[in-house]
Amino acid sequence: MRWSLPNTLTVFRLAAAPMVAFVFLLLPRPAADWVAVILFLGASLTDYLDGWLARKWGQISKFGTMLDPIADKAMVVIALAVLMGLLGVTAWLLVPVTVILFREVFVSGLREFLGDAAGTLKVTSLAKWKTTVQMIAISLLFAWGLFEHYFGMQTYGMDGEIVTGVLRGAIPDELGIIWKYQGLLVSSYAGLILLWLAALLTLVTGADYFRKALPLLRDD
Repeated sequence: MRWSLPNTLTVFRLAAAPMVAFVFLLLPRPAADWVAVILFLGASLTDYLDGWLARKWGQISKFGTMLDPIADKAMVVIALAVLMGLLGVTAWLLVPVTVILFREVFVSGLREFLGDAAGTLKVTSLAKWKTTVQMIAISLLFAWGLFEHYFGMQTYGMDGEIVTGVLRGAIPDELGIIWKYQGLLVSSYAGLILLWLAALLTLVTGADYFRKALPLLRDD
């Protein structure tokens, strides 16, 4: 294995994947939320940076090529599992998460079966866009958890009519409830919309990958 900066970034992304979950066992909220968001965003940036540096510096290696898709899948799968625990199980969240996880398992199994022949199936531009949309959607959903936490903490113990009055403008907003509520709406709607878009791209790219693999699955 050639230890280079691109490979180091890939290893960091792989190590950050389980830490996104473990921080919620090690730290109280909302500190754990902040650390998880920072870890996920930092790891997402390395997804682009390690490949770009490897190509620019001529440091493409078998180790990095093998580890890169594993780190990507680990980040997405673990982050989605954490979000399901933080935000709860709803149809709006469960359906796209199930689609994304099914595709990852299916394609990983297909790659394992094809072995060396899987290298002939190149990653498409649409697949790269799928990964980008997934990362943005998950980041927004983590932000949703933060806004929801702060909104709940700041309004905890207050009469529901007071909160309603603040949101309607009838009562002065001394706790910044409106700003938190608007942030909650933006992060939730945008995150869910992008997650559904990511699920759609996941289906399309998965079907395209299977179509291209069909000739390799035929019996002689």
